[in-house]
Amino acid sequence: MKERKNISKALNNPKIQSITWKSLRHFKATMEYSRTKDILYVKEPLGHININNTLIYTHLVNFGSEEYVCKVAENVEEAKALIESGYEYVTEVNGVKLFKKRK
Repeated sequence: MKERKNISKALNNPKIQSITWKSLRHFKATMEYSRTKDILYVKEPLGHININNTLIYTHLVNFGSEEYVCKVAENVEEAKALIESGYEYVTEVNGVKLFKKRK
């Protein structure tokens, strides 16, 4: 609490004092759901028994306008590099593999 107050003063932002552990937990769950779109995956680390408790986090995520960056891999090394940098495999066309990653 003392650190939160010091940070709030240093950044001249009184809203920082309203941040709680629950706020951080909620933020992390929302970001994980946004990234994975898998509510069951998010449910586990939160320790929720009832999925309805986890569904609270879904209303904060806007899936409406998703834009992607697309990349092509012609060999295994290129595919590996794309996956390691966060790209997701989509399909194979004319002997090349297509990957996508949200902007």
